[in-house]
Amino acid sequence: MTSEVPGTAPAEPTSRGVSRRRLLGVGTGAALAGVVAGVGGTYAAQRAEGAASPSPVPGLDAPVPFRGTHQAGVVTPAQDRLHFVALDVTTKDRGQLVELLKAWTRAAERMTAGAEAAPGGVDGAGPYGVPQDTGEAYGLPASGLTITIGFGPSLFDDRFGLADRRPAALADLPAFRGDDLDPARCGGDICLQACANDPQVAVHAIRNLVRLGFGTVSVRWSQLGFGRTSSTSTSQQTPRNMFGFKDGTNNLKAEDPGELEQHVWVQPEDVTGTTGWLAGGSYLVARRIRMHIEVWDRTNLQEQEEVFGRTKGEGAPLGQTKEFDTVDLAKPGADGQPAIPVDAHIRLASSKNLHGVKILRRGYNFTDGTDGVGHLDAGLFFIAFCRDAQQQFVPMQRALAAKDALNEYIEHNGSAVFACPPGVAAGEHWGQALFA
Repeated sequence: MTSEVPGTAPAEPTSRGVSRRRLLGVGTGAALAGVVAGVGGTYAAQRAEGAASPSPVPGLDAPVPFRGTHQAGVVTPAQDRLHFVALDVTTKDRGQLVELLKAWTRAAERMTAGAEAAPGGVDGAGPYGVPQDTGEAYGLPASGLTITIGFGPSLFDDRFGLADRRPAALADLPAFRGDDLDPARCGGDICLQACANDPQVAVHAIRNLVRLGFGTVSVRWSQLGFGRTSSTSTSQQTPRNMFGFKDGTNNLKAEDPGELEQHVWVQPEDVTGTTGWLAGGSYLVARRIRMHIEVWDRTNLQEQEEVFGRTKGEGAPLGQTKEFDTVDLAKPGADGQPAIPVDAHIRLASSKNLHGVKILRRGYNFTDGTDGVGHLDAGLFFIAFCRDAQQQFVPMQRALAAKDALNEYIEHNGSAVFACPPGVAAGEHWGQALFA
């Protein structure tokens, strides 16, 4: 990433020792105005003269527009890497929080376009100044970076006068059977989701936003993810989870706007009066699911397939031959019993079993070392977007918690829900309608 303004022609160095980054770090106001005008345009400039730059990879390195009707990072084709963070607001000063949201918006727009978090970035402050960018993504392309913000139920207490602006559906999730939640992995006033095709770009984004928030917010918990576990576009192949099975075959896709309107985006009729700021947004549910890898790896193939209700290799529903064959919940197997067992994961999660309920999955695998007793701390960081978390995710999870054969091999130890506002228009900042 560079400090050059996206959407403008790359500046040429005036002398051998002066970088384009230094030249364009001079006029902060002009630089920010250029970002607003140029996001989604040309790439940020290459690194300083004499430094090697990576060659862009079409479709992977390209920037994703920051502004629009909806926030990026929801139906955007799922990138390969994730850094997710939940934050507590430590100030009680409403104005200070609003100023942070403005600063975050400026920095997020720059970074998603391939620029540094602030003009001048790494070296613009001079040898005795504090760099305005941490520098680990310096010279890297945008890598499809998206940054998505959400507000948790706890933000709507008496600190900022937001109590009457909390939508009814923005409530902490109820306890589910089998949960073993760690309070240190739950909740949060604000969440930031950074997805990219380069892990360093995603980590850089969160690091710099947290740095900007020093004194106003603090990290409550965070999660790194790799290897997306769902496809959100028909252009993507179905990925696999840590149990080796294809995940999210029948997920909602960006190419079906009608389904997204029905199941993902909050509609005007869902909100009224002071909660209208969320129209066009979505609810984000995050669940950290620990997978008991060692037990699963000693389980025979037949049982594994019966647990999921799909074949492990092709990913076909049991009783069918191809991955995208129709899930036939009534089809009998050779023994006369349902080909897809009554406690199979895909049966219980099927919209046919849930009176039409669907959600948009956008999860990631994780491996966080060991648990201290010789087992991998690995699993699925489940992320879902939905129009109403209480009416969609809650009944789905209750059905799974009650009967899912997969429960023998997993446990949920983290949980949170956030309201993600709609996209930002030109000249707007994150949370503007909420704090208006």
